[in-house]
Amino acid sequence: MKVITNPKQSEWSELLKRPTKSIEEIENTVVEIFEDVKNNGNSAIIKYTQLFDECHLKSIEVSQEEINDAAKRVSNTLKSAIKIAKQNISKFHEAQKTKAIKVMTTKGVKCWQEKRPIQKIGLYIPGGTAPLFSTVLMLAIPAQIAGVKDIILCSPPNNKGKIPDEILYTAQLCRVTKILKVGGIQAIAGMTFGTSTIPKVYKIFGPGNQFVTVAKQLATKFDVAIDMPAGPSELMVVADDTAKSNYIASDLLSQAEHGPDSQVILISTSKSLINKVKQDIMEQLRFLPRKEIAQKAIENSKLIYVNSKEVALELVNEYAPEHIIICTGSNEFFTDNITNAGSVFIGNFTPESAGDYASGTNHTLPTNGHSKAYSGVNLDSFTKSITFQHITKEGLQNIGNTIEVMANAEGLEAHKNAVTIRMKDITKDN
Repeated sequence: MKVITNPKQSEWSELLKRPTKSIEEIENTVVEIFEDVKNNGNSAIIKYTQLFDECHLKSIEVSQEEINDAAKRVSNTLKSAIKIAKQNISKFHEAQKTKAIKVMTTKGVKCWQEKRPIQKIGLYIPGGTAPLFSTVLMLAIPAQIAGVKDIILCSPPNNKGKIPDEILYTAQLCRVTKILKVGGIQAIAGMTFGTSTIPKVYKIFGPGNQFVTVAKQLATKFDVAIDMPAGPSELMVVADDTAKSNYIASDLLSQAEHGPDSQVILISTSKSLINKVKQDIMEQLRFLPRKEIAQKAIENSKLIYVNSKEVALELVNEYAPEHIIICTGSNEFFTDNITNAGSVFIGNFTPESAGDYASGTNHTLPTNGHSKAYSGVNLDSFTKSITFQHITKEGLQNIGNTIEVMANAEGLEAHKNAVTIRMKDITKDN
């Protein structure tokens, strides 16, 4: 890992760059596949699954028999862990429910807002070398709590045409409506346009590689909403001498092992801590099964020394991390003043992996600086707010003149007339 000491603010932009390709490098491929799926449906899906996942599928949909068989192969120990995580995630998201907001803005004018579930959603669950069954929990649980009717799940099959048992078991546990053996760009395209097997959805959720992220962004051009642009994983840690170097090293590696395009950064006011963390990373890295992947991510990562906590805070808000761990003697200073972050982890005994699995918060979070404007997935992600109003005769009399004056000033005579003709009838009745 590179060690940088007191970087100038003019260098921050370059220093904090993510190791990702530009959209321009990916977009042509995404557009081509989208067009093919739009025109050719399942045949295009099968073609790209054979090309990218090296398997030929006879059927895209996972059968109930496959789901039942997969559940038998998942160990009771893992089933128990998944159920505990499900309980905590459910508890946190249940607490996010809100009641309808009702208010009398003027006598006779009643306005209220209610939330309604999105009816059809698509979940993208990455497969590959690390099948993320935990992401099924993070997306399907709040969808169920929100009242979503149809939950469609797409995940890439292995070269034998199978989705990992853990994903199938968790999907059934969370009452997913339909599971499909489709990954990558073609999965996003399938849920965007719909095919004879894949339903068209209203909103797509879930993380993925850079190609999946660009595909989700392209889906918005075809009237499909997305949760957020969520690409390769990233972690920033702010720590000082109150932190334990081996804890920090383990946290940095926990994100580095996600993929070679992941990024981890340590910011510290302690040079001695930086040196210890660097040593601990090298020591722990030797024993990781995903050593090669983590090593590539570490090459894109940095250890940054700064003079003060104030500068550290500025760097945090400029980078806008997906995850951030705060482990300092001044934790409240950071938690009170962080404005850009997906999820915050505080103290020596709050590893980021707790949020990935079982503490209860959602791990589907904005990456690549998007936490400056996006929130992580939460219960509201699966609903839309609808406003209602009911106006009595008295109410229209109270605000009618205001509407007429404003409509007249904007030159919208029909808007004014919609009030005027009612006001005349009310006057006659009186």
